[in-house]
Amino acid sequence: MNRKLVLFLAVIFSSYVGFAQLYSTSTAKVSFFSKTPIEDINAETNTGLMVVNTQTQAIAFSITNTSFEFPNKLMQEHFNEKYMESEKFPKSTFAGKLSEPIDWTKDAEHTVNVVGKLNVHGVEKERTIQGVIKIVNGVPHITSTFKVKNVDHNIQIPTIVVSKIAEEIEVKVAATLAPKK
Repeated sequence: MNRKLVLFLAVIFSSYVGFAQLYSTSTAKVSFFSKTPIEDINAETNTGLMVVNTQTQAIAFSITNTSFEFPNKLMQEHFNEKYMESEKFPKSTFAGKLSEPIDWTKDAEHTVNVVGKLNVHGVEKERTIQGVIKIVNGVPHITSTFKVKNVDHNIQIPTIVVSKIAEEIEVKVAATLAPKK
């Protein structure tokens, strides 16, 4: 398993006591989309790290900002250098808990809210993010679509391109988890 994921697990679940089942993945798909009348911008990655602790109902997620791939390499360069400042803020993270517990042992589909802290561009914000957890043959699949406002995370958009980048960016996450042994 990836060393960064192990360290991430240790920090997030350091207060864990007992025999909870942990599920994880290092291949969560994350994409984002900015739509304006002038230009659409989209990017994606398949390297998101996600961990779930079924006893505490905690969910943690981390993405390396430079892992996003754009159809246009110049957009990718501007994203990392000018907007996300990826050298200074290399990761975006979310850590939270389900607002209502679910039974992870039964196949079912659950619409859930996760209350926690979203950290983007070095700015942490309390958020409630809605998602769906679908358990099929004991395997959890997690999806979510939510919006992130640039202003909430001090992401500065130069005046010259402000009409080309939406004020709110739509983010989609999809992950299939496996038991951690």
